[in-house]
Amino acid sequence: MKKKSRKFRFARVHKIFIIIIVVLVVLRILLPYILLKYCNKSLSELKGYYGHIQDIDVSLYRGAYQINDMYLNKVDASTHKETDFFKVNNIDLSVEWKALFHGRLVGELVFNSPKLIFTKDRTEISDVKKDTNDFRKVLKDLMPLKVNRFEVNNGSIHYVDAGATPKVDISVEQAHVLAENLKNVEDNKTELPSPVTATGNVYGGTLSLNMKMDALAKKTRFDLNTEIKNANLVSLNDFLKAYGGFDVNKGTFGLYTEFAAKNGKYKGYVKPVIKDLDVVGPEDRKDKFFQKVWENIVGAAGEILNNPKKNQIATKIPIEGNLAGSNTDIIEMIWELLRNAFIQALMPSIDNQININSLNTSSDDHKSLLQKIFGGGKDKDKKEKPKH
Repeated sequence: MKKKSRKFRFARVHKIFIIIIVVLVVLRILLPYILLKYCNKSLSELKGYYGHIQDIDVSLYRGAYQINDMYLNKVDASTHKETDFFKVNNIDLSVEWKALFHGRLVGELVFNSPKLIFTKDRTEISDVKKDTNDFRKVLKDLMPLKVNRFEVNNGSIHYVDAGATPKVDISVEQAHVLAENLKNVEDNKTELPSPVTATGNVYGGTLSLNMKMDALAKKTRFDLNTEIKNANLVSLNDFLKAYGGFDVNKGTFGLYTEFAAKNGKYKGYVKPVIKDLDVVGPEDRKDKFFQKVWENIVGAAGEILNNPKKNQIATKIPIEGNLAGSNTDIIEMIWELLRNAFIQALMPSIDNQININSLNTSSDDHKSLLQKIFGGGKDKDKKEKPKH
């Protein structure tokens, strides 16, 4: 009797084990199809957008999903014409196993070869932010865990103006973005515990971004610096023709910025630098008369404002205010441009003047020479305070 009882129990456990295996196998087979159907239905019902996913893979052993070949287009309400907005080869949504050692169950999100396209008058940044809540909900349903790590591999960002002449399509290519510790898993005592880095290629030049932030702060808090170095202006001629009415034969472009935000206020600067600028050349002989006149005016202005020692044109534009609005002083911009041309060259590099503690200093300490002489900055602050 005992032997039969043991055999019965063993057979029962064996059957249960087989049933569990069968259920897991069936679940593994059916789950991708269930998820794919659910996601495509949700994407097709997005207000103002239409999206589709080609395939979904499930990796149960590591707690992950892979979304393959997905796109999301903006749909015109009147013509129903679709405009490209977002494409991606692969999205990996998984458990961040490293965080388990810190006693937290969080996720990581990795985008491989994504392409983001902002089109003038169709997919503007402000509109996209406002009307893609449903898409974010779809991603949240697929990734119920809070995302602690975010990465982009081989990404690109485009700005397109199809109505411009010539058509404008400027981009950052081969972008890599990495944001870590977004949920303060590893360090919850540091003021800015979440590092973000980004690199990319910009028309033969390089883009680099370094930021530290507190992603959980109620009011935005971060330190940021960004550099664009040695972008080839000739490659941007379509942009220059469309918006400036001229093209160039030679020149490189750089942009250097630092910003910090804390307690609803922000402070920083933007410093564009143009080197070796040559507007008028032999290639412009066939241009129309007024085109030649305009390009000669632009070229002459470049020569006047050029710093002969560095063969560069540069200005530094300080920007500060609160997150409800900004205050860019045009007089300051012009002053800095002239100061660079005739007094001293602005070195094309990050100045390391802006950090999170900059928001604690009085604005009087950072007035320009022009503001100190005429007192304009102080009066302006008083006038603009009620707006904020």
